[in-house]
Amino acid sequence: MKISVQADAFDPGAELNAFSAGAAGAGAVVSFSGVVRDEGGRLSGISIEHYPAMTGKAIGAIAAEAVERWDLSDALVIHRHGDLAPGEVIMMVATAARHRAAAFAAAEFLMDYLKSRAPFWKKEYHADGAEWVAAKDSDEDALGRWAG
Repeated sequence: MKISVQADAFDPGAELNAFSAGAAGAGAVVSFSGVVRDEGGRLSGISIEHYPAMTGKAIGAIAAEAVERWDLSDALVIHRHGDLAPGEVIMMVATAARHRAAAFAAAEFLMDYLKSRAPFWKKEYHADGAEWVAAKDSDEDALGRWAG
């Protein structure tokens, strides 16, 4: 299992190739890469803040839960922090399992967690100012499906 919270850009293709090469015995590898999106052409950039002593530990715990819950052979989570521009890759999740249903479910679980509960704080910058991004009800609803 690899968890990385980093400022540096990364190549999702190279990360996926390395992850897949190490996923011996897996019948399925699922990956998702998130990109900073500019809805409406207003965004000039974002800034992601986190508390290092908490962030890696929290993501590691949820990834370990995913590995156990879906019997994954491996999991990968990379999330960037710092200043990012529209179009930059901000994060990546990959899961490996014997069967595709488990790999897909675990990847969705990790994504829902990262979107709503991971200890990151995001600020968006626009030509007319900056604002902290609040949690969305839809993200909380998505996470709720994994309870129990």
